[in-house]
Amino acid sequence: MADIIQLLPDHVANQIAAGEVVQRPASAVKELLENAMDAQAGRIKLIVKDSGKTLIQVIDDGMGMSTTDARFCFERHATSKIKTAEDLFRLHTKGFRGEALASIAAVAQVELTTKQAESEVGTKIHIEGSKILRQEPTVAPKGTSVAVRRLFFNIPARRQFLKSDPVEFRHIIDEFHRIALTHPDTAFQLFHNDNELFNLPVSNLRQRIVNVFGGRTNEKLAPLNEETDLVGISGFVGKPEFAKRSKAEQFFFVNQRYIRNPYLHHAVMSAYDGLIKEGTQPSYFIYLNIDPASIDINIHPTKTEIKFENEQALYAILRASVKHSLGQFSAAAVLDFDRDQTLDVQYEQLKKTPSLPKIEVDADFNPFDNSKGFEQSRTSFKNTQPVWGSLYMGMESKSNNPLTEELEIDLESEEVTGSMFSQEAEKSNPTEYFQVREKYIMCMVKSGMLLIDQNRAHQRILYEDFLGKLSEEKTASQQLLFPITPDFSHGEVGLLSELREHLEHAGFCFSKFNQNGVEITGIPVLLSPEKTTAILQNLIEDLEYQIPDSYFSAIDLLAKKLSKSIAIKHGQSLNQKEQQQIIDSLFACKEPKLTPENKTVFIQLGWDEIDKKFN
Repeated sequence: MADIIQLLPDHVANQIAAGEVVQRPASAVKELLENAMDAQAGRIKLIVKDSGKTLIQVIDDGMGMSTTDARFCFERHATSKIKTAEDLFRLHTKGFRGEALASIAAVAQVELTTKQAESEVGTKIHIEGSKILRQEPTVAPKGTSVAVRRLFFNIPARRQFLKSDPVEFRHIIDEFHRIALTHPDTAFQLFHNDNELFNLPVSNLRQRIVNVFGGRTNEKLAPLNEETDLVGISGFVGKPEFAKRSKAEQFFFVNQRYIRNPYLHHAVMSAYDGLIKEGTQPSYFIYLNIDPASIDINIHPTKTEIKFENEQALYAILRASVKHSLGQFSAAAVLDFDRDQTLDVQYEQLKKTPSLPKIEVDADFNPFDNSKGFEQSRTSFKNTQPVWGSLYMGMESKSNNPLTEELEIDLESEEVTGSMFSQEAEKSNPTEYFQVREKYIMCMVKSGMLLIDQNRAHQRILYEDFLGKLSEEKTASQQLLFPITPDFSHGEVGLLSELREHLEHAGFCFSKFNQNGVEITGIPVLLSPEKTTAILQNLIEDLEYQIPDSYFSAIDLLAKKLSKSIAIKHGQSLNQKEQQQIIDSLFACKEPKLTPENKTVFIQLGWDEIDKKFN
């Protein structure tokens, strides 16, 4: 029988390795930025076109490479970071695997230009699909420039499975944030389609976080600093009042390397227990400095997961550190509760002897006497209480009996609470429909009764109305006297820009819409200005990793979000006319049984089913 095992050609092996290293354009961005940092760069420029599908270029002013190293760095398992297997457990660098550039070159057209400070000229190399086309000397500044063009040009199937440009660019932004947040002593720039999105100067860590996520982030941060024999913890945690539904601003860094760790995340969340609303997430930027020999970073191909030698102790230290930070900066509850200062006794009053209160009794008072003397005694008694007497000034009695006069005042202020339904419902016909617990509308039909959730019913009504108007671009807008300026970060504004056209069709008007901020001068008619920022924030959070790929899904998402935010809430009282309008509008919808999120709007109880309950 013939031999069937054979060695794979180098270009095939490189493409297989690229499947692990280069999953999308953001993967190439990560590898190139890490290499630039390991080259001791002081300034790094990232240039991206078409969300990395056309061009990814990283330019740095680092140490550069020699002519031999420039060619050798594209070979598999070629690295300057490790020499022995033991070095894998003492790593302080980032790009160390020796497969990044080889994998990128296997699935793209790569141009490398590099020059060392002591060299007179640099080196330029052109590679396409792992094949070196040419290498030549060139004039270049100190540092390295790597340009990756037409990613996955030779693997159409891989390119076909890439997401839309907004989604892929969002992943690139995430990788850029992770590198920029670990190196505030390095300047970064990011250009997308010739537009400068980020220009981060050299700064301290707090300034870097503010520059990345917006100017108002500064007031949201509480410092975190703890030193132990096991780990050093530093960074910032978000104050509880600024918690959001999104997990976008949650970062763990171990030895300046971004990681994901659900166990450590749980430690942070447990520190916020009782401080934030259910379903919301705090922001945190936590940096762990730990002995490299006590961690293993080789358990995941992307190196974003780490195994710790003593996880339980780390969990306890992290939880205690976050709780201490929140308590220290008055972000957490304390045992000394606020007291009522009106109950405090002044110091000089403590030395005085307390005096007994005087009690005045009108011996001539007779409630059954209508004589003149009684009137005088009653008047004199009122004069001893000028504060209470002033409450009844100007009120005339319908009776000459003063006792009856006082009783009438009390009787008129009482409400009759014995009725099962409101007076307005009784005046109309309560057998047709009425509100129950200010949450449901009960409607009588021939076959039984319907119990309608007023919030969900209104969601369905508004959703179909918005969907139709957004499709026809006919939604009315109300102009604002004072513009609204929400506090959105660069990344959030970028996400919102993907739906700007649909937002304008929905009734929003923008006087400013760029990476520096958003200014709103008009909103949909049914929307209140107080809810505008919250609605847009929720929309951004929904868009983070599910940006719509088509026109319909974009307006559908916007219609769902607007209808859910504007719909009447549970606990809102409705009169008969409003109840009837909701019922009529609901059953005029195409799908009255379900909300836009496929939740039940109403339930039906037949008379037979009701009768069985009494058997």
